[in-house]
Amino acid sequence: MTKTMIAVIGGSGIYDIDGLENAKWQTVNSSFGTPSDEILTGTLDGVGMAFLPRHGRGHVHTPSSVPYRANIDALKRLGATDVISVSATGSFREEMAPGDFVIVDQFIDRTFAREKSFFGPGLVAHVSVAHPTCPRLSEACFTAAKDAGINVHKGGTYLAMEGPQFSTLAESKMYRESWGADVIGMTNMPEAKLAREAELCYASVAMVTDYDSWHPDHGEVDISEIIKVLMGNADKGRNMVRRLPALLGADRAPCEYGCDRALEYAILTAPDKRDPAMVEKLNAVAGRVL
Repeated sequence: MTKTMIAVIGGSGIYDIDGLENAKWQTVNSSFGTPSDEILTGTLDGVGMAFLPRHGRGHVHTPSSVPYRANIDALKRLGATDVISVSATGSFREEMAPGDFVIVDQFIDRTFAREKSFFGPGLVAHVSVAHPTCPRLSEACFTAAKDAGINVHKGGTYLAMEGPQFSTLAESKMYRESWGADVIGMTNMPEAKLAREAELCYASVAMVTDYDSWHPDHGEVDISEIIKVLMGNADKGRNMVRRLPALLGADRAPCEYGCDRALEYAILTAPDKRDPAMVEKLNAVAGRVL
């Protein structure tokens, strides 16, 4: 058993966690650069918590400029065991209405301007992301959202686009009708892939703000309307997070789905051929197997 530390990566509209005991913002140095912001740490109902605003306080990072590798590396260095991503999304489904939450279980990655792996020349690794989210952690998020009175959907495919612009009508229809995506956002990739490389359980909670541009009765995305829904969703998101410590507990057994052992057989570079600088850089992310 290990001690649970729940790390929440807050998206647009969520910039802190209410009710933390011994709360403090602290700087965490990463070998992959500077994280989006300082990390808020403390305890909630006896469980360690960490909060990182993905875009930085004041929303200073674009979806493409978010330092995803530094963020995940910093959370790992802090001792995070479970990472919950909370992010604003558009919806491709009538029943997934603005104000609803979706517990994402699949992704389609359409991003192209981001570093997507901790590994590279000198230290090569390949992890499976066939099932990119942790079922145990996702179930806890679903239960917490439901208990908070949120209209929540279990399961959904998240289309990750580069941004920062929203979709064209043609793209929106293609993602919905041909590709079968359920929600669309700009930030969960490569975040989910990096969490898997770092052997962290990861769950994605999509907070629906709009119907993208496909819906005949809603037209194009209206940023002023999104902001209104965003504020309401932020309160719901905080209510959901407050219920997670009781569901996950202070003590944590190894993940039954193997998220915390994702690197077990993933590193292909022979020990005597590994770049020492890369080994040192990955001392948090992959220290268990290196």
